[in-house]
Amino acid sequence: MPKLYSSFHVLKILSAHGFIFISQKGSHIKVRKQGNPVLNVIVPADRKEIPHGTLRSILRQSQLSIKDFE
Repeated sequence: MPKLYSSFHVLKILSAHGFIFISQKGSHIKVRKQGNPVLNVIVPADRKEIPHGTLRSILRQSQLSIKDFE
């Protein structure tokens, strides 16, 4: 089973790949990467461990692989 990552770690990796903070509404943070296409990713805020299904959704939205997070 893959490692569980925190919200802070996920946001740090996303920002290293060019995503910038757009807004936060409640417990969800929206980040965006300009390009073709524009990529929007929603990340749960202040979580010590993001569930596997949520991480898969973040990977799909950001078009990154799990290797980018290791």
